[in-house]
Amino acid sequence: MNPQIGFLLNKSLEALRGSNLDLAELYLKQAKSLQASNPHVLRLLGVIYAQRTQYTEALKYFNDSLKALPKNALALSNLGNVLLQLKEYNKALDAYDKSLKIDAKYEEAWSNKGNALYELKRYEEAITCLDKALSLNPNYAEAWSNKGNVFNELKRYEEAIACHDRALNLNPNYAEAWSNKGHVFNELKRYDEAIACHDRALSLKPDIPWGYGDLLHTKMRVCSWSGFESSLENIAHRILANEKATNPLPLLCITDNALLHQKSSEIYIQSNYAFNSVLGPIQKRSGNQKIRIAYFSADFHNHATGYLMAELFELHDKNQFELVGFSFGPIASDEMRQRIEKSFDQFIEVGNQSDMEIAQLIRDLNIDIAVDLKGFTQDSRTGIFANRAAPIQVNYLGYPGTMGTDYMDYIIADKTLIPEGTQQAYSEKIAYLSNSYQVNDRKRFISDRQFTRQELGLPENGFVFCCFNNNFKILPATFAGWMRILQAVKGSVLWLFQDNPWAVENLKQEALNHGVDPSRLVFAERMPLSEHLARHRQADLFLDTFPYNAHTTTSDALWTGLPVLTLMGNSFASRVAASLLNAIGLPELISNSQEEYEALAIELASNPQKLIALKQKLASNKLTTPLFDTPQFTKGLERAYVQMYERYQADLPPDHLLVE
Repeated sequence: MNPQIGFLLNKSLEALRGSNLDLAELYLKQAKSLQASNPHVLRLLGVIYAQRTQYTEALKYFNDSLKALPKNALALSNLGNVLLQLKEYNKALDAYDKSLKIDAKYEEAWSNKGNALYELKRYEEAITCLDKALSLNPNYAEAWSNKGNVFNELKRYEEAIACHDRALNLNPNYAEAWSNKGHVFNELKRYDEAIACHDRALSLKPDIPWGYGDLLHTKMRVCSWSGFESSLENIAHRILANEKATNPLPLLCITDNALLHQKSSEIYIQSNYAFNSVLGPIQKRSGNQKIRIAYFSADFHNHATGYLMAELFELHDKNQFELVGFSFGPIASDEMRQRIEKSFDQFIEVGNQSDMEIAQLIRDLNIDIAVDLKGFTQDSRTGIFANRAAPIQVNYLGYPGTMGTDYMDYIIADKTLIPEGTQQAYSEKIAYLSNSYQVNDRKRFISDRQFTRQELGLPENGFVFCCFNNNFKILPATFAGWMRILQAVKGSVLWLFQDNPWAVENLKQEALNHGVDPSRLVFAERMPLSEHLARHRQADLFLDTFPYNAHTTTSDALWTGLPVLTLMGNSFASRVAASLLNAIGLPELISNSQEEYEALAIELASNPQKLIALKQKLASNKLTTPLFDTPQFTKGLERAYVQMYERYQADLPPDHLLVE
């Protein structure tokens, strides 16, 4: 090698080790001017562009390097890494295999091959590759943490923690391993340990992707509100600066700024689920005899989504529509799963297939409309839709907000949720249903069990306010309002859902801080849904959270005859309860300010006749208004699907739809 090129290569490596990409590139461009086809120069230029996430340029340099020196294990592994980032997992595997054929002891290629297999849901093979990397180098911290991630997906949580601990013993400053360990603790509901892990990850790497949201959301799960306002301000500032501050879902819980939600979704989708054109465009088909609709979820079992949607699947017009269910969640055999499976023409379990494999299957089945019931919620599979699985792709029910991408064509909503003046905060076109967007199941069974107040831990006398929302939906401002309500209504109590012991203790302390006896907070433990619905009868008024309302929880309360008082904001998530109340003819329970919300709660608790009249109205409206009219809802949703399909068949782009 030309000594001058060797000198420049060494200088570039030195600059790379110091993370000075610009200086490294300068040395390499000088070397390239001396020998344009030097494979080592070309490979390092590829490394620089890969670190800048300029993957098209990186691929060009790696391929040029391999033309000059085909049997270069390092360049092949580098190529695989870029293909991995581009989600071209099978091509990445091919590159790693070629690298390992040249150098079977190349531990990094074994580890990264394991990562590609992990993405393809081939978990056991991934573990085999990671074990091979670790047999070559037992001190390979990244491989240990990657193995922990595989065990986490397999729900083998203790083994996952052990792997992350091995990584951290080797490198205590490994921020990603701390973050990964935090995610495992979250799954185990060991929230105190999860908070410590996320906090440590951020202290080591303040720009770790999604770290601020992970930390704040975990703290919200235990109602630990210290520094809440500054955390929210910091996250908002970072989102506006295009930083990966939080996953979109936690943001819905802490602000009702719909434009900020949209920005957060755009950052997240571009980073994790950018449109992938590998499968090519979908060939236009003439109209099917029936419109083929596919529903996608991890929740076709005893879960809120199942509880809401089961009857819809049963009522769909099978003469006009062919229904396919794609399930990628835990395989359950409960009653709801069995009921849902029977209602589909086809029900396919795809949990072990990759996003691209599922997208190809959807295309092979000639699905016309793919309905994502998950969005960005737990166990979602957004990557399926990033591959453009179907000609029409719809965001519905599971995620109460925009997904921030134009490959989701429509979002199902109503005029309460998304007033026309706020459409710009949604990347999808809006399919407006005439009443509430939320489907319900009239077969939701309420147990005959007659609870007494005593067995539920409630006082024999006194007004019972309740809120059975998840603890992470309770914001400091909401709780402060509740405490003012309790102080104004003598002898009243607040009945809350008990998710974890830390939240119970923190909420009791917060009550004390507000001058309220903590014994006035009563905590409801989990119980089967039918009995949970039955115990609603012992409450007097449901107090909603803001900005993330009660959604299924509102329907539960109204179904049992319990009025729900809500505060309506500007975002989808903060307007759901209002949508449901409008659909059942109780707009008087929708407030537009915190002051109005508190005043109405106090008035209803202090005026028994007014509350009785309200409950009577709810009882008479329950089966005469649209909210629980599932057959009518089904027809409206089907009209929306037909309009989407007709536009597609007429070669018209998606547009806002008004379904009468």
